[in-house]
Amino acid sequence: MKSVINMRLTIIIALLVSLTGLWGNAPSASAATTHTPIIFVHGLGGSASNFTAIESYLTRQGWSSNELYAIDLPTKNGVQTLNAAAIRSKVDDVLARTGSTKVNIVAHSMGGANSLYYILNYGGADKVDKLITLGGANRLTTNSAPAGVDVTSIYTLNDQVVSNYLSILDGANNIRIVGVMHIGLLFNSNVNSLILEALQK
Repeated sequence: MKSVINMRLTIIIALLVSLTGLWGNAPSASAATTHTPIIFVHGLGGSASNFTAIESYLTRQGWSSNELYAIDLPTKNGVQTLNAAAIRSKVDDVLARTGSTKVNIVAHSMGGANSLYYILNYGGADKVDKLITLGGANRLTTNSAPAGVDVTSIYTLNDQVVSNYLSILDGANNIRIVGVMHIGLLFNSNVNSLILEALQK
């Protein structure tokens, strides 16, 4: 009788050890993403909260919370070197979190110039797939879209903050709209649709 009990205990223990091993090797699903992660970069005097409406829109289009990230830049007055370094750190963190090889960036106003500075001078060209600027002060950094990065510049004829000339980049998909002010680019349904189209192409 004791031998039968001992045999059953041995079998049960062996099964538990086996199951524990299986559970211990189970991969974590927390980092899995369907879309290329997006990082939102604000402009002068802005903050990560500037993109709440756009994030909400993209969530309704199927993006999950672990695919949408916004950064608070360390200098609100646009010091390129400091802000580009912060963007680099954010990109590297998001890539590590998600396991993705690249990110997309959506930037408003001076955030466009800062993002371009990161891409051109801080190793971002190999880590950014798409850059979408909204009223971007892009030409404060460069006149041309960086090689290997798909750039879309959405700007408005009614922008009284950033000149249209500064937004337009050679080699980018430059899209001019009307009837929207500079800040309104962050809260406009037509702009949201253009962002979605640029992300999906």
